[in-house]
Amino acid sequence: MQILIIKTSSLGDVIHTLPALTDAQKHYPDLQCDWLVEETFAEIPAWHPVVKRVIPVALRRWRKQPWQTWYSGKWHQFIQTLKLKQYDKVIDAQGLIKSAWLTVKARGQRCGLDRHSAREPLAALAYQQRYAIPKNQHAVTRVRQLFAEVLDYPLPNSPPDYGIVKHCKPQCPSSNTLSTVIFLHGTTWVTKHWPDSYWIALAERVTAADLAIRLPWNTVQEYERAKQIATIHPNISLIPKSNLQGIATELEQAQAIVGVDSGLAHLAAALAVPSVTLYGATEPARTGTYGLQQNHLQAHFPCAPCFNKQCTYQGLSGISPACYEDLSVEKVWKALQRILKCKAR
Repeated sequence: MQILIIKTSSLGDVIHTLPALTDAQKHYPDLQCDWLVEETFAEIPAWHPVVKRVIPVALRRWRKQPWQTWYSGKWHQFIQTLKLKQYDKVIDAQGLIKSAWLTVKARGQRCGLDRHSAREPLAALAYQQRYAIPKNQHAVTRVRQLFAEVLDYPLPNSPPDYGIVKHCKPQCPSSNTLSTVIFLHGTTWVTKHWPDSYWIALAERVTAADLAIRLPWNTVQEYERAKQIATIHPNISLIPKSNLQGIATELEQAQAIVGVDSGLAHLAAALAVPSVTLYGATEPARTGTYGLQQNHLQAHFPCAPCFNKQCTYQGLSGISPACYEDLSVEKVWKALQRILKCKAR
């Protein structure tokens, strides 16, 4: 059987689709899969052993310069690539109008969520086969259920297997003699940022326990924050800017992770790295890190979770976002200590 998966973004959403593909492989050992994904995240699907071809798309970049994309022939070339193969099933695992539109351009039976299940109900009009998948469950479970329905096998009750751990194992393990904790401090939403002063205070506790800290970064703002944290102790170092493969290798070697709600936190979960993930404006029930050794700390605050990208809290608070008053350094440090003790046993 040959299928095409359409799940273009974001990083967390792409990762959430991997366990469904592992399920499908167990029921169809000869399964061959192509995956249509945003160019930024094209590394991820290629790590799964079932994926034979990754088809990158640049919708995020092209929509900023639509006329240039059209007249340069890039769009036409992309459509030609998409139509090269006839598939048994084309599965839109995203349920958005943009992903449904891409589904129509592919060759094969179009399958996706019905209008009551899709994030954007109009997307369901593009599919030839529509499936009702309840929304009140985690995204990983929803995608696993969708694949089971489309490909006609019973939904497994086993824990999710993302299928990428072997690919991300480092060939040359780190020579660092200290156990390492990685701080995933970067995220795109302002309301997801744990205060810088909290990260510094947590770093003081971690290094006092004779642990090393590694800090990834992507943007200038993240680089400046990482440098600020690193100044407090020689056992804190920055991870050189790299592709997702490089970050995954770093995560694989960590003793534990502390992170905010971000794509890299989902990558750590897919690699089963023991993690403490912090949730203020968002909550983990439906889109949080999912898998083995994942620990969630949810802020209990009058307006949390608000799911807003900008904080609108009008009350008095000594920090911003205010909801993180409930996720103190001490609370996070105790949660981190628990998972470090469990791993040491």
